[in-house]
Amino acid sequence: MAKDMTLLWGAGSSPCWRVMITLEEKNLQGYNQKRFYFEKMEHKSAEVMAMNPRSQLPAFKHGDKILNESYAAILYLEDQFKSQGNKLIPDPPAEKAMMYQRMMEGNTFQQKLAEALYYNYLVPEGEMHDSALKRRQEALTAELKLWDGYMKKVGDGYMAGKSFSLADAAIFPIFAYVFYYCPQCEARYPNMAAYYNRLKDRPSIKATWPPARFENPEGM
Repeated sequence: MAKDMTLLWGAGSSPCWRVMITLEEKNLQGYNQKRFYFEKMEHKSAEVMAMNPRSQLPAFKHGDKILNESYAAILYLEDQFKSQGNKLIPDPPAEKAMMYQRMMEGNTFQQKLAEALYYNYLVPEGEMHDSALKRRQEALTAELKLWDGYMKKVGDGYMAGKSFSLADAAIFPIFAYVFYYCPQCEARYPNMAAYYNRLKDRPSIKATWPPARFENPEGM
């Protein structure tokens, strides 16, 4: 079944990682995969463009169906393989609503994280201003405080309730990104850190832990 699937991915990419976690949760190992290196600009290659005209990763294909948006891919995988592996969309309406809410909030979270982390890369040198960077950093700090509050309410549970769901597959990689670039954030946001440390040994997460970019956080 997974032999009909192809995933083009890059290490350290939260969108790529959430798709890989979901594939593991659904017991869809053995899919065709190929790693591309962002630092070598390989995501701009013709091979990637053939699947994703935006030249972004992940690029995911199942049979003749292509889903290049990571949230679309994980929702598709759960819908197509409901009876296989772990159930990733809860039945209780309140938990299902929370799952969708947290997943969609993940887009805002990731955007604010990228805007602060990659300011020097995204903004032309002549347009850089300390005040603009400060605003982005403040926006990210507010977002982190918000998520730390969410995790306080979660306690020993998961994003949407008592069981691991697509919300966890979607958001955990963003948390990992935060603590990779900011190890001291574990002390600043203890509820996020508790959730992160509790889930990082989950089999689907350990099996897909990104190489290279997450091997030496102290070196960043």
